[in-house]
Amino acid sequence: MVKRWIGKYLRSAGYAVFHTRSREHYARDGLFTVHNQKFRHDPAFADAYARGVKASDGVDPEMEWRVHVALWVAANAVRVPGHFVECGVNAGFVSSAIMQRLNWAAVSKRFYLIDTFSGPVVTQFTKKEIDLGRLRLAENAIAQGAYVTDLDRVRANYAEWPNVEIVQGVVPEILQTLNIEKVAFLHLYMNCAYPERAALEHFWNRLSPGAVVLLDDYAYVGNDGLAQAISEAAGKFGAEVLSLPTGQGLIIK
Repeated sequence: MVKRWIGKYLRSAGYAVFHTRSREHYARDGLFTVHNQKFRHDPAFADAYARGVKASDGVDPEMEWRVHVALWVAANAVRVPGHFVECGVNAGFVSSAIMQRLNWAAVSKRFYLIDTFSGPVVTQFTKKEIDLGRLRLAENAIAQGAYVTDLDRVRANYAEWPNVEIVQGVVPEILQTLNIEKVAFLHLYMNCAYPERAALEHFWNRLSPGAVVLLDDYAYVGNDGLAQAISEAAGKFGAEVLSLPTGQGLIIK
């Protein structure tokens, strides 16, 4: 009776709870909201998102709001001195959407795309992540072929943008070989605490004032170990992570 009353009250106030399939509500990728989602109908957004789906060989992970956040962050970062860096690329969904939206070939920056292109390094997972089942998820994804290992496919996807650097290697070791002096946009998308923290610590002093760090999985369910590691690292630099309901995290230098 109480639940029915609460539901009736919230519906009368403009909210729908419990189960709904209304097209007016967003319920995807772990996010449910009745708030404005008009960005999905913006032609520029649709083109960018479609480019991400193309990079993913037609697979749509239905993460429009996460991509919306990434596009907004990138559009602001493009005005900041420095290059763009993504650690954790896989098929290239998010970075391809960003480059489509920003007309990357006309941008006087380089986009460094860093990945093992063989999936996560299983020895990098902490005990806390193992206990939370993150290693098991990664191993299952590797076994099911969820990670792109065909570098020719990766290069073909980014061929239309000449100002792209595809870097194969393990973070953090590979970072020492790169000559990147200034960074405007850092996207960490490795689903593992150790390399994400190491990448943040490596690039922090290279981030220009106003640069943005976008953490894809900071607030995502089950990623408590990663969130703790990133928060500790950010705290050392006097920074604080904004936790987003999309599962992402955001830091502005």
